[in-house]
Amino acid sequence: MTISGTAKLAGVMGWPVAQSRSPLMHNHWISTLGLEAAYIPMPVKPEDLEAALRALPKLGFRGVNLTVPHKETAVKLVDTLDAAAKRTGAVNTIVVKDDGALEGRNTDVYGFAESLDYATGSDTNSGATAVVLGAGGAARAVVAALIDEKCRIIRITNRSREKADAIADAMRTPRVAIEVVPWDDRSDALDGASLVVNTTLLGMRGQPTLELDLASLSQGAIVCDIVYAPLETPLLTAARELGLTTLNGLRMLIEQARPAFQAWFGELPPVNPELIDMLEFDLKAKNL
Repeated sequence: MTISGTAKLAGVMGWPVAQSRSPLMHNHWISTLGLEAAYIPMPVKPEDLEAALRALPKLGFRGVNLTVPHKETAVKLVDTLDAAAKRTGAVNTIVVKDDGALEGRNTDVYGFAESLDYATGSDTNSGATAVVLGAGGAARAVVAALIDEKCRIIRITNRSREKADAIADAMRTPRVAIEVVPWDDRSDALDGASLVVNTTLLGMRGQPTLELDLASLSQGAIVCDIVYAPLETPLLTAARELGLTTLNGLRMLIEQARPAFQAWFGELPPVNPELIDMLEFDLKAKNL
């Protein structure tokens, strides 16, 4: 594929960023759709984020994705926010407008909801009790999606109680009970729950295992881990051994990327077995 001075450019900023599978996915879509475009990994230190974002219009970029640790910091660095970014206080997608202004969007809410609906059916979670582990930008998106999914009770547990309280306070709504549970009591929080979502890095390759007793979950409960490296975390292995439904983070990665790709390149990319097989093969080949 020819890349000229008129190519549409996008990428992903993180620190580190080498672990991101977004370049592989977006460039697959670019090739499949025959676009003159490129998507590149961009390692950006936290202290350099503002300068890097402000350089995007000057470098001809259509926008970028943001990953750890930039999602919450970016809220204060962009010119405008979409409704999902305002709601969650986190940005995972930047769109450069025609006048050079930076719009912060959150497509993680959409991505998690779509992945959950794909795995379980769109009405499965109505009235459910859900437990969310973690309180970062991804957790905010998951809580917002679970509210939209009509969960009845959402319990949040995090090593830092202050961050969990901040999410609960920001997202309280009359029709959903949002409770904060101390981290040491996280296994107790699963009592009667039908959905568990791990948004922490625990269980990711190179990180400690998430210690969690799943015995008190409801029969037929769903255990999600938004980690996708590895595809099968110890949490998901334990859930599978109990006969529970499991969902890894690969589908969320794919679904959150689609509206971002459309915003930058003008086409909504497909989800097909070829893409999923390619990503799974890559993760296994690189032992991620």
